[in-house]
Amino acid sequence: MYQFSRGIYRELAPLVERRNGGRGYLEDQLRVLDACESAIRRLASDRQYFAKPARSLFSDVRSFFPVARQHHVYRVIEHYVTLADEFLAALPPAGCDADGNPVQCRAMTRKGTPCQRTPLSRNGYCPSHQHLAETEHEEAPALAA
Repeated sequence: MYQFSRGIYRELAPLVERRNGGRGYLEDQLRVLDACESAIRRLASDRQYFAKPARSLFSDVRSFFPVARQHHVYRVIEHYVTLADEFLAALPPAGCDADGNPVQCRAMTRKGTPCQRTPLSRNGYCPSHQHLAETEHEEAPALAA
């Protein structure tokens, strides 16, 4: 998602209005960069509840641009947000690997079959098998010795 937020920033940074003789110009550019990154990050993590990301980002950054350039600024933002949204739509759904297959817990059940529950992203184990992730770190040094 980095490429989308930086793409917006690269096109908009030269258009940031210089105020007060140029003082604060770099800070304004950094604020535009932060707004771009947070909007794209939210789009990636919360697409379902982020109804109008282009409008939201534009309202965050519009004060940094002259009125004559604001239409162009909105079009740039809209273009990149649309590209980011299409990219995210092409990704496999949550709980699936890159091929679209459902992800399963790494643990085995007492019967010896693989656990069928969806794992947590931080360690690959479902909530019922979190205790295995804790012992995994303790066993690794013992095996190396």
